[in-house]
Amino acid sequence: MAEKTSVTKQEHLDQLRHSTTHVMAQAVQELFPGTKLTIGPPIEDGFYYDFDSEHRFVPEDLPKIEARMREITKEKHPFVMSTHDAAEARAFWEKRGEKYKVEIIDDLKQPAVTYCSHGSFVDLCRGGHVESTGDIHHFKLLKISGSYWRGDEKREQLQRIYGTAWDSKEDLDAYLKRLEEASKRDHRELGPRLNLFTILPEDIGPGLIFWLPKGATLRRIIEEYLRELLEKNQYQFVVTPHIASSELWKTSGHWDFYQDSMFPVMTLENREYLLKPMNCPGHIQIYKHGLHSYRELPIRITEMGTVYRNERTGVMHGLMRVRGFTQDDAHIFCRPDQMASEVEHILDLTLTVLKTFGFTDYQVSLSTRPEKYVGTLENWERAEKALAGAIAGKGLESDIDAGGGAFYGPKIDLKIKDCLGRYWQCSTVQIDFNLPERFKMGYRAETGGEERPVMVHRALLGSLERFIGILIEQYAGAFPLWLAPVQIKVLTITDRQNAYAQQVTDQLTVAGFRVEADLSNEKIGAKIRTSTMEKIPYVLVVGDKEVEAGTVAVSKYPRENKGTPTLADFIAQTLAELKARS
Repeated sequence: MAEKTSVTKQEHLDQLRHSTTHVMAQAVQELFPGTKLTIGPPIEDGFYYDFDSEHRFVPEDLPKIEARMREITKEKHPFVMSTHDAAEARAFWEKRGEKYKVEIIDDLKQPAVTYCSHGSFVDLCRGGHVESTGDIHHFKLLKISGSYWRGDEKREQLQRIYGTAWDSKEDLDAYLKRLEEASKRDHRELGPRLNLFTILPEDIGPGLIFWLPKGATLRRIIEEYLRELLEKNQYQFVVTPHIASSELWKTSGHWDFYQDSMFPVMTLENREYLLKPMNCPGHIQIYKHGLHSYRELPIRITEMGTVYRNERTGVMHGLMRVRGFTQDDAHIFCRPDQMASEVEHILDLTLTVLKTFGFTDYQVSLSTRPEKYVGTLENWERAEKALAGAIAGKGLESDIDAGGGAFYGPKIDLKIKDCLGRYWQCSTVQIDFNLPERFKMGYRAETGGEERPVMVHRALLGSLERFIGILIEQYAGAFPLWLAPVQIKVLTITDRQNAYAQQVTDQLTVAGFRVEADLSNEKIGAKIRTSTMEKIPYVLVVGDKEVEAGTVAVSKYPRENKGTPTLADFIAQTLAELKARS
């Protein structure tokens, strides 16, 4: 029987969800004989189990599986852990035809393995369960998706069933409500519907984003804001090529440590080239273009740099996980004595940028040396100390992600919290002693000798694609005025107002707004509904009264009546709102 130990609330939920996966696996095998088991872990807010079954699961199967699960929970079978000789266990699972369990036992290479059983059901399991199936009350199966065994698209294709389990009906209902709201905000639905972007189908180019005019406008707004901010903070903008010789990536270490995520080699004139997965080596080449003195440092180089990573088909997800994306990337080359102050400066910039986009709640973590790393322990310790000091210097709370650093250096990661309580990894700052050494970088020291600069990697937003996906979901596509691709739409009631509406549109455009006019002969109700669906911040309706008075009838999304000011007054008020980026 499961041992009673003191656990945190999250540990208890993990145990509850892990136990629910076992109950689901039993129900699936009973309802669909011949189904083979693979693995079924708890995950954030839920669980899943991957099955190999000749039956093709459909949404209509989920209520049937749930019903059988409820019967099993009412039987109150205790969860019982037991230990077995590995050779005997292998024979046991092989006799059952459970080839995936046999493979797991072979991979473990241990003299003994553990099972968990409840009632007539048994599974290979390391443990972590509630007392009995009777402790499982509040659960829901959510969806079905495809997966591959061991995440390898060359292996067997499996079917994954997702679910969630909670301690109370209130918690379950609240979570399902959050899921419903998240579905309404799904950027994969809203983005194409709002004409922001489209993603190529699998037979043309999965994971590659095509930005439509409105989406390209949104990107430009973000990039212009960042360019203005960074130029004020003495960053220099550069542009580097999308491909480079494989020798560059061998020198940087990416060839050895990152090759699985890089696209295959291209050969031209007996030389190997690679699509860049990172901007760092290119920025190093720019630094090395000239000689540098200690007086010039820090040198801050930045680029909206597009990179390419060979993500597996199964992990790509809208804008959040793609194969080609643009980073607001920067690299600071500084003296060792400037390292801590540069990190603090980056943290200041990061918090300013996130607040501007409406994110004020975040988690900070310090990721330390991983198992596979390059460089000396002394430099790793110096870098980790500098990052920890910068976090403390800004008065930020943080946790430690032990072993979570990059192969070349430790890092600080910021996860932003959105309006649904979800956390997203965006901003990062990393200290790197390794690449300056590998590329033999230098600067003329005050003593006259040559010294190595410290390289600080940083991204404020991370990938533009991912960040825009987060923004779409944060605002449900209804962007604040300063970000909206179309800020104002002018609507006419009849053709008689067309000339005046065009004058209004022209004046708004001259004032600096992004404006559209709908002069069609559609009824005004239909025009208003269309502009509401487009989530445009301001709609100005002009009829005969407005033409005569020189005014506009203003409504603000989601169609709040704001009166009928003169056009001059509306422009002045709205320019103030635009300037505040509220």
